[in-house]
Amino acid sequence: MTKLLPFLNALAPLTLFVAALLGPRGTARDFARASIGATAVAFAVVVIAAVASALVGAARTPLLGAHGIGLSLQVDALSAILCLLVGFIGLVVVSYSRNYLDGDPGHVRFTRWLLLTLASVLTLLISGNLVVLLAAWIATSLSLGKLLRFYGTRPAAVRASRKKFVASRLGDGFLVIAALLLYLQFGTLELPDLAAQARASVSVGSPAITLAALLIVGTAMLKSAQMPLHGWLIEVMETPTPVSALLHAGIINAGGFLVLRLSDILLLATPALDLLAVIGGFTALFGSLVMLTQTSVKVQLAYSTVAQMGFMLLQCGLGAFSAALLHIVAHSLYKAHAFLSSGSIIDLARASWTAGPGGQPHAARLIIALASVVGLTLLIGWGLGITLRTNPAQIALGSVLLMGLVHLMANAIDERPNAFVVARGAVTAAGVALVYFALQAVAAWLAAGSVPVARPVDGIAPLLIAGLVVLCFAAVTLFQNQMMRRADAPFWVAAYVHLRNGLYMNTLANRLVLRLWPRASTSFTSNP
Repeated sequence: MTKLLPFLNALAPLTLFVAALLGPRGTARDFARASIGATAVAFAVVVIAAVASALVGAARTPLLGAHGIGLSLQVDALSAILCLLVGFIGLVVVSYSRNYLDGDPGHVRFTRWLLLTLASVLTLLISGNLVVLLAAWIATSLSLGKLLRFYGTRPAAVRASRKKFVASRLGDGFLVIAALLLYLQFGTLELPDLAAQARASVSVGSPAITLAALLIVGTAMLKSAQMPLHGWLIEVMETPTPVSALLHAGIINAGGFLVLRLSDILLLATPALDLLAVIGGFTALFGSLVMLTQTSVKVQLAYSTVAQMGFMLLQCGLGAFSAALLHIVAHSLYKAHAFLSSGSIIDLARASWTAGPGGQPHAARLIIALASVVGLTLLIGWGLGITLRTNPAQIALGSVLLMGLVHLMANAIDERPNAFVVARGAVTAAGVALVYFALQAVAAWLAAGSVPVARPVDGIAPLLIAGLVVLCFAAVTLFQNQMMRRADAPFWVAAYVHLRNGLYMNTLANRLVLRLWPRASTSFTSNP
C-alpha cells in the first residue's frame, strides 16, 4: 500500500488532464458537466490518498532516471494537506464557473485551461524530484497566464499577464540555477534525499548553499507577489472571478509551498531566512496599509492577499513552518469564499451595518487596548510554554491577530468603564488567543515529519524582527484610527492619496512593461 500511495495521488491530476484534453465535444454545458464530474473524481481520489497517507505515513516512488535526476513522486503530510485544500477549492471553483460563464463563447476554452491549471498545481504538490517540481511550476504559470488573458481585448488584462510573465520567467530562472547549485552540492535532486542530507549537513553557511537558498527565496517571493513585483496580482481583476478565486486561494500559495518543501535547505542559510522575514514583514505592512484605502472590493481583497502572503513568508523566515502551513489553509478557504461572494458583499455590508456606540475610540484608549492584547498573548503563550525565544513567529502573529479586537477592547475601556463590559472583552480576547495557540499545536502535530519543527532562535535578529512586526502593526492600528478621525487634515489627505495609489510602485512597474512591450505592438484580440 505504501508504494502505491504516490501513484494513487497521481490519479487526481491525471484525471483532470485527461478531462481537459479529451472532454466531450458537445455543447459548453456538456463539457462543463463533464469537468465538474472529473474534478469531483479528482477530489475523491485526493481524499482517499490523504486518508491513506494518514494511516501509512509518507511514501515515495522509485526514481525514473539516474544520478538523482529524473521523475519521482512523494506523498507526505504537507502534500496531503495541500492536495486536499486545492482539490476542494478546485471543485468549488469549477462548479461556480459553470454558471458564471454560461453562454460565454469561450466557456469550453476557459474550462480546459482551468482543469490544466489544477492538474499542474496537484502535480507540483506531489513532486518528488526537483525536475518534476520545476516542470509543474512552469506548467502552472503558463496555464494560469492563459486564464489571466482570457479576455484578450482588455488592455488591463494584457498588461497584468505581461507583468506576471516577467515575474514568472525571472522566478523560473532563479529556481533552475538553485537546482543546479543544489545538485552540485548534494549530488541529487530527489527532494526527500535533499532534506535528509540537509538535516545531516555540517555545511551551514556554505556559499553555494546560501546562494541556492537566496535564489529559492527570490523565486518564492516572485511567485507570491511580494514587493516590489506585486503589481500584477492587483491588476488581474480583468479575468473572470473564478480565476481570481483560484489564484488568490490556491496558486499564490505556491511560493509558500516551495519554501516549506525546501525548508531544511533554507535552515542552512541564515541570510536567506532573514531576507524572507524582512521582505515578508515589510510586504505584510505595506499591503495592510494600502488595503485600508481601497474602495474596490476586489482590489482590497488583492492587497489583502499580498499582505497575507507576506505574513506567511514572515513565519517561514522566523522558522515557524507549521504555522505557515496553517496560515496557507486558513487564508485559502477565507479568500476563495471572499472572491466568489464579492458580488453580494455590498448588500451584506448594508444589511449588517450598525453605528458603533463609541464612535472612533480615542488614541489613548487604543494604546491601552494594544498593550493589553500584546500582554495577553505573551501571558497565554508563556502559560503554554511558548515564548519569544522558543517561537517568535507565533507570538508576533498572535499579537497581530488579537489586534483585530483592539477597537472592541478600546470601546470597553470607555470614559465610564463598566466592569462587566471590560471583563467580557478580556474573556473574548483570551478565548481567541487560546483557539489560536490550539490551532497552531494541531498544525504542528499534523505537519510533523514533513516540515522542520520550530526551534529556539539563534541570535537576536529574529527577536528584533518579531518585535518590529508587532510595533509596526500597532502603529497601523493607530494610523487607521487617526486617518478616520482627521480625514480633512492636509497630512492625512496626502497620506490617503499616496496609499490609495500603492505608493506608485505599480505605476513604475507599468512603465517598465510598456517599455518592454510598447502599446503600439499590442494586439488586443481574443485568444484562439
